[in-house]
Amino acid sequence: MSAHTQIPPQGAADRLAIRELVDAYAHCADRRDAKGQMALFTEDTRFLVFMDATAAEPTQELHGRDSLAPVFDNLNSYQATTHFNGQSTIALDGDRATGESYCLAHHISRDEPPQRTIMIAAIRYLDQFVKRDGNWYFAERRLMVDWTETRPCSP
Repeated sequence: MSAHTQIPPQGAADRLAIRELVDAYAHCADRRDAKGQMALFTEDTRFLVFMDATAAEPTQELHGRDSLAPVFDNLNSYQATTHFNGQSTIALDGDRATGESYCLAHHISRDEPPQRTIMIAAIRYLDQFVKRDGNWYFAERRLMVDWTETRPCSP
């Protein structure tokens, strides 16, 4: 952990903008705003999904903003979701940055009680960010699933 005695105003603004980007991703996911979610990524983005964070190879690898539509559309298979963002780290390097952020993602199935379930996924996102025309975007996002739990969910 580094000690920050002073953060230049631009560095503080960039850190805030990146955190808002991470939060916007979760907000768009929970509101089923796939177009808004896709707009947070560069045109040439890479999105990798590791359903097992210990795996050497991704479960799914997507290239380009347009390829993200089916992934984000998949959230429509749930009655509701809540992505709760936790701690994050950001390392700035000019108009580029890297980061890691934690998320507990809650997914409620569309089944009727008593079959309805809630699946909770502990996710870490390993991100590469880029600043273009004054705005921060995801250049690469690695979704790492550390664990999941599925259990019955009351109405």
